[in-house]
Amino acid sequence: MEASLQVNVNMKSSGSMRIGELAEQFGLAPHVLRHWETMGLIAPAARVNGRRRYTRDHVIRVMTIIRAKAAGMSLEQIREVLNVSGQAERQALLQRHHVALERRLEEISASKSLIEHLMRCSADDFTQCPDYQRMVETGAGFQDPHEGACVI
Repeated sequence: MEASLQVNVNMKSSGSMRIGELAEQFGLAPHVLRHWETMGLIAPAARVNGRRRYTRDHVIRVMTIIRAKAAGMSLEQIREVLNVSGQAERQALLQRHHVALERRLEEISASKSLIEHLMRCSADDFTQCPDYQRMVETGAGFQDPHEGACVI
């Protein structure tokens, strides 16, 4: 399972874009960017004739927020990482999140193994399948999903 984020950023010759243009680049509603600005996730945009104007730095920041959200971070956690003062502190925050992310990946892998078993299982009631029961009881689920066939 591989997620990807691909954005075509066209900053035009002026080097800035309006809020609607930036939001559209990421498939977001403009109010999301205003909310992120209010939360301190992105720096306030410069205003030209009363309208927000976003730069390439804002684009990078939005991409960072979207990627962090995809990794399971809350907006508060993202703000903390983006605004932390020192590298050591940032590394500690990221290490804690990395551990949580690894744990989630293990859980996802176990769930995937269960589903793969069920796709091969011929039992009428999969909850009665001894292999399925063993996988659920042990929480293992990490076995090779192509190893052996369902015993029922």
